[in-house]
Amino acid sequence: MAETNDYDVIVIGGGHSGCEAALAASRMGCRTLLLNHNLDNMALMPCNPAIGGPAKGNLVRELDALGGEQAIATDFATLHLRWLNTSKGHAVRTLRAQCDLRDYAAHYTRALASVSSLRVYQAMVSGVVVDSGQVAGVTTLAGEKFSARKVVVAAGTYMRGQVHMGMVNFPSGPLGQVGSRFGLSESLMKAGLELRRFRTDTTPRICRYSVDWDSLDLQGSDPEPEAFSHWGEKKTHSGHYCAKTRTSVKTHDILKAALGRSPLATREIGVKGPRYCPSLDDKILKFPDKESHPIFLEPVGRNSREIYMQNFSTYMPPDVQIEIIHTLPGCERALMLRPGYGIEYDYVVPTQLEPWLEARAVRGLFCAGQICGTSGYEEAAAQGFIAGANAALSVQGKGPLVLGRAQAYIGVLIDDLTSRGADEPYRMLPSRCEHRLIMRHDNADVRLCGIGRELGLISDERWNALKCVREAVESAKHKLSATKVPVSDEVNSALKGFGSSPLQEPAIAIDLLKRPEISWRALSEIIGAEVGDEIGRRIEIDAKYEGYAEREGRRVRRLASMERLKIPDGMIYSEIVGISAESAEKLASVVPRTLGQASRVPGVNNVDIQLVQVAIEKNRREPRTV
Repeated sequence: MAETNDYDVIVIGGGHSGCEAALAASRMGCRTLLLNHNLDNMALMPCNPAIGGPAKGNLVRELDALGGEQAIATDFATLHLRWLNTSKGHAVRTLRAQCDLRDYAAHYTRALASVSSLRVYQAMVSGVVVDSGQVAGVTTLAGEKFSARKVVVAAGTYMRGQVHMGMVNFPSGPLGQVGSRFGLSESLMKAGLELRRFRTDTTPRICRYSVDWDSLDLQGSDPEPEAFSHWGEKKTHSGHYCAKTRTSVKTHDILKAALGRSPLATREIGVKGPRYCPSLDDKILKFPDKESHPIFLEPVGRNSREIYMQNFSTYMPPDVQIEIIHTLPGCERALMLRPGYGIEYDYVVPTQLEPWLEARAVRGLFCAGQICGTSGYEEAAAQGFIAGANAALSVQGKGPLVLGRAQAYIGVLIDDLTSRGADEPYRMLPSRCEHRLIMRHDNADVRLCGIGRELGLISDERWNALKCVREAVESAKHKLSATKVPVSDEVNSALKGFGSSPLQEPAIAIDLLKRPEISWRALSEIIGAEVGDEIGRRIEIDAKYEGYAEREGRRVRRLASMERLKIPDGMIYSEIVGISAESAEKLASVVPRTLGQASRVPGVNNVDIQLVQVAIEKNRREPRTV
């Protein structure tokens, strides 16, 4: 792309969110500039280089179905791959990949370089330029000015980042990177955005060759070939293992004795951290009677000597970290390569954002990723994609992309942030998704590829491949629905072998898949069906969840009316007769776009929602009247 200082879209930050935002906007035809303070840390994985897991894996699959890059980068960089939650059913099972962090970053760097309408440039952004409530561009520390019609801020944990190791703290970004302390936070606040502080933390890294692996239980990858991307080549992975060790009473005694040197215990850090991934310091403070916690040793690269200590994040000083490490089985002689640390940073209160991630205070300014109050690479990438796509749609004069709560985990993520806010770092969990039975890992392509196609982000080749799979599934379903399984000694013997009850009368073949104990492979053995495992597995999951999906579909349709009922611009909630002062204040703060979104604002009760609905109907009959 030719050098210029004028762009359709500028993206601030080259992490997971920024990369996805820049790729989405540029692939949709916008002249895009990605600014990162260091081009050598694009798509940096400063914490555990793992992608996926419960709910997070669903985000990655959905992003892939929409035309994002994270699943493809993960497949390229995978060292170790396993299915999680396999005993809990297909609705919540998902993949988790341990990645080579350098391969992962290299893939994103190549992807960015392959788009002709995208320029990547190293610069420290010092502020956003706002003109009459509309974003106009950005300025850099070097005095440069770039103009743009839309700007996406995806600055991660860099905004006024402050690292803590014991009682020592200093300005820094993650992993020793330079933090953004040069005006970006101040610029956003001056533009009218409210910023607050969160904290997160990471673990020490130890030398691979100093671990006694023979004394530990090793876990390899699953034997079946798999891939995160819908279009990825399914592979098996070998040669890299994860191992489990545990803390002990001795570990905890050392931690308790050193609590006076932890800024968490001494309250030197007063901001909230992640609830679902607490540091060891947090665990000792909150669960003092627990005698042991699991620690997982996980690789970070094909040729790296570093091992990540999952579940061992800490704010303790380095000398205490070393002492603690040596109490862990298998790590008695471990050499620490990098100490763990905590980092606090600025984030934008997400209820100030529209459901398409545009700031209400500044038109054309989008926010995405960890600065919206989330934690995790997957949450960041999903937001980045949505922000980048919506920035491009706005440039093109088109309506925004907003995914519903019954449509995607991504929709739940963004609706939770913009409706409910984040009073602690937000992590995506299956329990947050009330419609998770119909938003599974296996059907993300069916749910979302059509949207990616409309955005121009799904190629003809990929779209045709998806159509072929769908046609094969429907054809096989039709045949199985027309196939009767007779009552016979052979059939009943086979059913008994799979722990299933015998047939008393002929059955439709596809109905046998509704039995929990009958898998696709079992049915194939019983009736001799000739269908590939991929197609068969999809048929099996659809059959097993058919009843749930029908009930969930009826529920979604009942709720859809609230989601469609738009709240008029400028509604003054305090003037609604009978509404509580608390509800009026919270609704005025969040500015929900629909009655459904209003119903999810914390502190707003059902009676007040009914009053809002009456006010909407009255406004429809008498415009400009609340």
